[in-house]
Amino acid sequence: MTHTSTRTAARRTGDRPVRLAPSDILGLGLLGIRTRKVRAALSALGISIGIATLIVVTGIPASSQKALMRELSALGTNMLQAVPARQDPPVLLPPESVDMARRIGPVTTASAVANTHTEVLRNDRQGDADYTGLTVLASRPDLLGAINAEVGSGRFLSADTQRFPTAVLGSVAAARLGIPKVVPGRSAPQIYIDHRWFTVIGVLHKTPLSPDIDRSVLVGWDAARALLRFDGHPTVIYLKAKESRIEAVRDVLPATLNPELPGVVQVSRPSDALAAKRATESTFSALFLGLAGVALLVGGIGVANTMVISVLERRREIGLRRALGANRGQIRAQFLTESVVLSGLGGLTGIALGALATLAYATHQHWPPVVPLTSVTAGLAGAILIGMLAGVYPSVRAARLTPTEALATA
Repeated sequence: MTHTSTRTAARRTGDRPVRLAPSDILGLGLLGIRTRKVRAALSALGISIGIATLIVVTGIPASSQKALMRELSALGTNMLQAVPARQDPPVLLPPESVDMARRIGPVTTASAVANTHTEVLRNDRQGDADYTGLTVLASRPDLLGAINAEVGSGRFLSADTQRFPTAVLGSVAAARLGIPKVVPGRSAPQIYIDHRWFTVIGVLHKTPLSPDIDRSVLVGWDAARALLRFDGHPTVIYLKAKESRIEAVRDVLPATLNPELPGVVQVSRPSDALAAKRATESTFSALFLGLAGVALLVGGIGVANTMVISVLERRREIGLRRALGANRGQIRAQFLTESVVLSGLGGLTGIALGALATLAYATHQHWPPVVPLTSVTAGLAGAILIGMLAGVYPSVRAARLTPTEALATA
């Protein structure tokens, strides 16, 4: 009785299909790759070329685009200027205009200058006509960030120096005053403004976005009020805002600076470079993506061809495994896994090759290297998908072979 029960249980256990663990299926899938390394490498190479092409044709334009975006942004795509309208009697902007502009949500930076209506001389022995065309402007310490200006030598006005008789020269003003740069460690040059000596502490580089600053002598806001009879009303408001909201800021700026008479405030229109930047951002190279798609397709056909040949060459192996109890599902899983792994390895290799090629080319062109994450994700996912599609038919064909048929034709 006990022997019969044991035999019955063994028969039932033998009838139940053996379930392979994922690690076992992966091991079987890698078997064909390990035993046929050259063929596997050549098949994966087709996928690698397709993925590398995808990375390169998206990464290089993205790097070029980022470099172009930087150049366009340097042209003031997010900058606006507000000035009072020219009329008689003259209109003045409120002294608190800068603080009012900063309250606008999308505004990131705001600063101002004001004409002090004074004259500058190299020394107290020269006539007024020698330096006509140069303007003395009261400046806030945060002006440089608002106009994308840079200090060529020395330093700019700060909270510590703006109360004292110090000055910073624009590039043209420095040349005309004979002070091309400020040398550290040497005695600082001085200029004569409204019968007072001011010490030059810095010289600016050329400012293409604000050419008026090049012909100006900048003094501290507080020093101008104390020493040059400045009344505190700004002449020009400079501000930066989020590019996506620059038009909205332009619409509300006049009413913000002068709620009672917004019509007397003139605001510059956004830079033409902003339109060019937006047009550049919207362009996309469909041709290059099409080429990458063709390369992926060719790689997928190569993988499918390899898997079909692999099935034909490994009929003896398939027959033996079927004779030893492997069912059709296990055979399908083995060959499908092999195809996916083959494509996945090709995809990873292609991503690495494409990223290195993009980095090398962008560095050679002095561009910021960009490898779009979407391209990497799409490339790897595409490689795996191609592997699955390429392995469906070979795996089904292998699973349909009976043990006798496989061994008879081996």
